[in-house]
Amino acid sequence: MTEYARKIKILDTTLRDGEQTQGVSFSPSEKLHIAQILLQQVKVDRIEVASARVSEGERIAVTGILHWAQSHGLADRVEVLGFVDFQDSVDWIRSTGGRVLNLLAKGSEKHCHQQLGKTLDQHLQDIRRTVGYAHEHGLTVNLYLEDWSNGYQDSREYVYRMMEALHDPAVGIAHFMLPDTLGVMTPDQVFDGFCDMIRRFPGACFDFHPHNDYGLATANVLMAARAGATTIHCTVNCLGERAGNASLAEVVVNLKDRLDAVLSVDECYLVHASHLVGNFSGKRLADNTPITGADVFTQTAGIHADGDKKGNLYQTRLCPERFARDRSYALGKMSGKASLLKNLERLGLTLSAADQKKVLKRVVELGDTKKGITSEDLPFIIAEVLASKDYDHIELVNCSVTSGLDLESTASIRMRVGHEEYVSSGVGNGGFDAFMDAVHKVLDKLDISIPELVDYEVRIPHGGQTSALTECFITWKTGDDILRTRGVHANQVFAATKATLRMLNVHMQKTRSAQPLD
Repeated sequence: MTEYARKIKILDTTLRDGEQTQGVSFSPSEKLHIAQILLQQVKVDRIEVASARVSEGERIAVTGILHWAQSHGLADRVEVLGFVDFQDSVDWIRSTGGRVLNLLAKGSEKHCHQQLGKTLDQHLQDIRRTVGYAHEHGLTVNLYLEDWSNGYQDSREYVYRMMEALHDPAVGIAHFMLPDTLGVMTPDQVFDGFCDMIRRFPGACFDFHPHNDYGLATANVLMAARAGATTIHCTVNCLGERAGNASLAEVVVNLKDRLDAVLSVDECYLVHASHLVGNFSGKRLADNTPITGADVFTQTAGIHADGDKKGNLYQTRLCPERFARDRSYALGKMSGKASLLKNLERLGLTLSAADQKKVLKRVVELGDTKKGITSEDLPFIIAEVLASKDYDHIELVNCSVTSGLDLESTASIRMRVGHEEYVSSGVGNGGFDAFMDAVHKVLDKLDISIPELVDYEVRIPHGGQTSALTECFITWKTGDDILRTRGVHANQVFAATKATLRMLNVHMQKTRSAQPLD
């Protein structure tokens, strides 16, 4: 345990501040589901779910969340933003069954004078009046000092006077929430500011509410926590106004790993919450997003796989198992022997050294033409490589296939038969049919028969994406013999052409005793 090790609470404001993201609006059922995940599975300490008086739909959503929370003993952990409007926000929150008001006050002199048109004394009088009314009706009150970051930099005496007036226990503010509303502070400024506030107002519980405009939200969180902040505000997937708030996942792992903080959060559900909010919000999560992105536990370079195989040299405390995820090793043009072995191990497959070399060669070749190869593609590649023979009677030098809606497909090919090259074109009902028409025109002239196609099957790996490798099996009949060949390619037409070429080479090998054509 470090000198900073202590309990730090997490307030998630995805359902309030996160919903201020451009284009994001959660339905009541979506808000309820997110609230349930955050409180029951992720186990954040508090959630902020809405702003009072926004709409009737919002009232319905908040009422549903609080009804559920009440039945599970969690209502005190559900908070609603309200305004310095005496009765209006309080009555709205009470109508939903709410118990906690997060009161938005002006934490900078500019906001108070220019937006409200009031003096600090007038604003304080309004605050006390609203707080008093909330307490009369059984609500807990926390206080946001909106624009505290600018207020502290530009008009520090204003901030001190506000705190001196409201820090009195008789006023009854539970948490003073200090926002970096426009994301303008540096980590050093956050640390100095929190140290000063905590020293001047001992006994006060200070929350930090960061924004990410300069990309410093997570760093600022660490400094606020180091200085003594009791609660950190964040959102799932960094949702929020402009550049967003601090990311829940990043905040949790950094507080644990950098400050050895004691948190209530269950890390195993961070990815689930991220995907859920991503789906509901319609905001795509970048593949390289720390902790929750699709690619962040994938090693691409072969040297990394080699280092991990020899001693976990490229692994850190930030391991995928913490988040119920798996480490993977990408297959592609940068793969090395260790990358292949790691994937074979995951699939429970073993290959001889010679076959490993053949498969790796094919993986690198595919990597030059395909964005990515998944471990689910690997069995297709292995089957293709191990089934292949070194017959070279016919080679497809080049091929172009064109298809259109309600139009015949066309194919143009250049193929080598023996030592000679031939150019041909064909048309057909689909790309493969057009390709076969072009092939027939060449081989018919050479009096080379083509076996009868009796079955055709195409598949992609289970759960494969649209870019996955395609495996094509074609069954052919010649006389009493049945031949089944396989082709693998990212394009299903070319997977079929590869299966066809394999068939032709095997067929000619049998009929001509492996002698190349003249």
